[in-house]
Amino acid sequence: MKKLMGVCAALAVLGGAGQAQAARDHVWAAGSSTVFPFTTRVAENYSRKTGSKAPKVEALGTGGGIKLFCSGVGDNFPDIANASRPMTQAEFDTCRANGVNDIVELKVGFDGIVIAADRSAPDYAFRLPHLYMALGANVLRGGKFVPNPYTNWNQIGPGLPDNRILVYGPPPTSGTRDAFVELGVEASALTYASARALRERDSDEFRQMVHPLRREGWIDSGENDNAIVQTLTKTPGSLGVFGYSFLEENNDKVKAMSIDGVAPTVATIAEGTYPLSRSIFIYVKKAHVGVTLGLQEFVNEFVSDAATGRGGYLQSRGLIPLLPPEHAAMKAAASQMTAMGRPD
Repeated sequence: MKKLMGVCAALAVLGGAGQAQAARDHVWAAGSSTVFPFTTRVAENYSRKTGSKAPKVEALGTGGGIKLFCSGVGDNFPDIANASRPMTQAEFDTCRANGVNDIVELKVGFDGIVIAADRSAPDYAFRLPHLYMALGANVLRGGKFVPNPYTNWNQIGPGLPDNRILVYGPPPTSGTRDAFVELGVEASALTYASARALRERDSDEFRQMVHPLRREGWIDSGENDNAIVQTLTKTPGSLGVFGYSFLEENNDKVKAMSIDGVAPTVATIAEGTYPLSRSIFIYVKKAHVGVTLGLQEFVNEFVSDAATGRGGYLQSRGLIPLLPPEHAAMKAAASQMTAMGRPD
């Protein structure tokens, strides 16, 4: 009886905020296409173990998922945002402005961003500076920024194939895109003294010059990373940018290229020696715990040893697990629903 009264009280709060009056009977997660297959697998196991209705999982991109998550409290908004990058200060502030308080940030593992091609393609031994010079909308020539004039890879660096620069990748709403720009393109640009000087002088102008990707040569391909994999097998000479988990699932069709002599593997991503390594997260709306049916149980399954621990079932999907102490800390945060602070 007390539990029922508690649920009713929580619903009354949501109803008073102008939201839906009835508790949703399933968990709803939305966001990163990279995290999508992991969340889907957890949803399948959770539903099978508990007999509960399967959670709804949507691939909207990290930015799109967090935007929807932060839009409000109640049944019309997701319980969980899947993210392949940390939540930003601006996103956190938007959440607060819309009454979304007490957000629980849970790091669930590591992933790498790969640059891949069809298995029959030549190998591209990329150096980090190649990424900016090939894909930036504006590049440095003679110490000045100019519109990117390069058309073929062999114009970028010796030893690269004489293939047209044609890269299929995620759209601006994607956390994979954000991470690729930060870890690949921006880091690549910063190998040049002129770019470093500009960032020190004017960080806003630096981002305006360095972050945009070229319109010819880079093709936004939506949030479906499997579609990029399929495109590579049908488009000779093309490259694709997507998460390591999709490489694991499709290594019979595509292969990844090394960067600075380091190939993306479980070990190099976990160690951080592969340049395009990143952490992946889920964000949980604490106000929905005890209201959305099964939310706490679903989150517990996500951070369990069986799912995200070493040797867990998500490792076979390409997730690279946290070290045991950090994994234990995430399990504790999930159990206690410890709210995050404002991001730095």
